[in-house]
Amino acid sequence: MESSTTAPHDDEDASADTMTSSKTTLLSSHLQQQDTASLPKGSGGQSPDTEVPAPADHPEVTHHRRGLRVPSAFTILFVLTILAVIATWLVPAGSYSKLAYETGASQLQITDPHGRTSSVPATQGSLDRLHVRIPIESFTSGAITKPVSIPGTYQRLEQHPAGVSDIVTGMVNGTIDAVDIIVFILVLGGMIGVVRATGAFETGLLRLTKVTKGHEFILVLAVSLLMILGGSTCGLEEEAVAFYPIIAPIFILMGYDSIVVVGAIFLAGSVGTCFSTINPFSSAIATNSAGIPLTDGMNWRLIGLAGGAVAVVCYLRWYCRRVQEDPTFSYTLEDRESFDKQWGMDVTDETVGRFTWRRKVSLILFIAAFPLMVVGVINWGWWFPQMAASFLALTIIIMLLSRTGSEKLSEKQLVDAFSDGSSSLVAVSLIIGLARGINLILEQGFISDTMLQASTSLVTGMPGPAFVLTLLVVFFVLGFVVPSSSGLAVLAMPIMAPLADTVNLPRSIVVCAYQWGQYAMLFLAPTGLVMATLQMLDIKYSHWLRFVWPMVVFVLVWGGGLLVAQSLMV
Repeated sequence: MESSTTAPHDDEDASADTMTSSKTTLLSSHLQQQDTASLPKGSGGQSPDTEVPAPADHPEVTHHRRGLRVPSAFTILFVLTILAVIATWLVPAGSYSKLAYETGASQLQITDPHGRTSSVPATQGSLDRLHVRIPIESFTSGAITKPVSIPGTYQRLEQHPAGVSDIVTGMVNGTIDAVDIIVFILVLGGMIGVVRATGAFETGLLRLTKVTKGHEFILVLAVSLLMILGGSTCGLEEEAVAFYPIIAPIFILMGYDSIVVVGAIFLAGSVGTCFSTINPFSSAIATNSAGIPLTDGMNWRLIGLAGGAVAVVCYLRWYCRRVQEDPTFSYTLEDRESFDKQWGMDVTDETVGRFTWRRKVSLILFIAAFPLMVVGVINWGWWFPQMAASFLALTIIIMLLSRTGSEKLSEKQLVDAFSDGSSSLVAVSLIIGLARGINLILEQGFISDTMLQASTSLVTGMPGPAFVLTLLVVFFVLGFVVPSSSGLAVLAMPIMAPLADTVNLPRSIVVCAYQWGQYAMLFLAPTGLVMATLQMLDIKYSHWLRFVWPMVVFVLVWGGGLLVAQSLMV
């Protein structure tokens, strides 16, 4: 990747104070020319009227961005909803028969494309007769819970076109369907509001900036590596929205912009998930659905992960250096002021007060919520309802603690802080629901299986290298239609994996193509997670595309090279 090899070599020991002052000077001179209309008060708790003073000894920056302005996240999702409705008229409807395990009856239920159901004994023999090469234990143990496509059962169906009314009802139904993650985000916002009202976050942040002074990238590196590891092992993605309120204020004080925040958390986590090793929501489900052990192809997935980790760290290092050297290089320069107002803090020895034991305990409880969340997901089967409940419980403890001492807060102050924090993330929550509505429209139109059937016909009979590269492209496209990693795995693996047998390739190569192809698309596709992240950090979709496209190219080239190498070494 060319962009990761052209970084300028700055002085590593430069003072953080000098760096931040220089950025503020250049940015304020530029941003004072832009529209300063009142923005809603965000999680940062600062007044929208606060201005960054511009020192007189620096020249004014007069650069202006020209051209068309990219629509907001809401407008983009609205247009995609209309396109999804149109697609249900143009793409032929069709479906495979689906197989699901009935826990209480110990039966396998088959649902044909017309909705008729039948049952067969939950035995390996039943699966073999259906040509579903998956161990029966994968169903009985609960490793596979979603309906699995049955090979050779595709049928064309009567068209199920969506109507004009479905544009609106799809948005509403999508929001209802996403209520679990919406509640989690609102509780998260409330928790952040309470912690910041106590002053614990600001005092802890001041201590951290003093410790990391002159070595700011170390924290970016640490966050990136943790996200890569979390993504590869447990699919840490949706849960990562909880980390932005912690990391954003820290990176602002270190002189970084919103791109560094989204790069260290979302991009790094997505690269880890792309090159998953034991991720139960990706690798585990895909290998189970392909009928192979999780360890098959592990060496290639580890090689892919190592290359991906090096690439994303080098890319972030290059970008951080460029922004440090020239703040106007920032891809999100025009939105820097609003980002800083939302997440920045006035953190000095004079403004934050003492780091009392109550503030220390409050901050410890706040930070402890996140490893507790990860442990709960991995070990106890938590999902968004349980995560929201744990965050709410810790918030109540922090509120009770803040009612004591000389700096105690009133009940009204705490409730208002929780309400204000939740309110700041309402737009983020709605975006997730709107994006979910698009998926519902496509599902109800029965066009996903049609695209899978067409893809199967395309790759059948191809020689090894051409087969794997075409698979990579196929999964890249399917990643837009079916953005769920587990959903695409159970939909496509039972159909695609047996095709590898016909060209004498291991089925693990299809699993790799699925992971690398789908996630290359998920970097780009305006899914609920992507758009919610951009909304939270006040990043335009066009700015995100400008930043992420080199990593998309890297994943496709690096992944394609590894797939060809696998096919040639069989």
